[in-house]
Amino acid sequence: MQRPTAPLSAHELSQDPDLGDWRVLLGKLHTRFPTGRGGFRLGADLVSRIAAVADELDHHPDVDLRYGHVTVTTVSHDVGHLTERDRRLAVAISRIAAELGLAAVPEQVSALEVGLDVLVATDVAPFWRAVLGYEPEEEGGEADCLVDPAARHAGLWFQQLDEPRPGRNRFHLDLTVPHDVAQDRVQRALAAGGVLVTDRYAPSWWVLADAEGNEVCICTWQGRGEDGPGSASGPGSGSGQA
Repeated sequence: MQRPTAPLSAHELSQDPDLGDWRVLLGKLHTRFPTGRGGFRLGADLVSRIAAVADELDHHPDVDLRYGHVTVTTVSHDVGHLTERDRRLAVAISRIAAELGLAAVPEQVSALEVGLDVLVATDVAPFWRAVLGYEPEEEGGEADCLVDPAARHAGLWFQQLDEPRPGRNRFHLDLTVPHDVAQDRVQRALAAGGVLVTDRYAPSWWVLADAEGNEVCICTWQGRGEDGPGSASGPGSGSGQA
């Protein structure tokens, strides 16, 4: 029997027939339930039921209630990865949503990070930590990735440069999307006037640019430590080269 805190990989979770409502983004399970005409009251009912089952299971997700939808995210914060506790909670939440007549739209979820090219991260991280009110992603860890303590805004990670890159924007966006919508998102961006900078690292990430050269990486969990958490590299994980 698997320990309740043993790591579950993005690959096995994405193949799990009981988790069709959910997608793995940045090491967490995400989903969204549109509430349609039921609006805020139906969303609040869903949240109330989620709170009850979370207390029963003693495992609590992050829940974002809006007028038109409810977005749910779960990870085992105490061990820093996805576990059987998250799987069990996700299955329970899907069951509650189904009882309320709500269908998930996991293709709509995403996770945004901002990358900044730096030569010495330790020289610039204190400034960004102070001005944004952010904290290191891991308590007591290196300042290579800063996150909003309230989990409301995009994280900021520092991409190490070997030498200056004159004429290149130093900020870029990393957008992590469900693995099964990534290629469609890339094609839509290209059809909207974007340029493919490189697909060398696909399906881990594609580097795109707009008509003026401003870059964004479309990222997924695939191709980067698929057999377990914590071994990812590159955009969408806080390290690597874009």
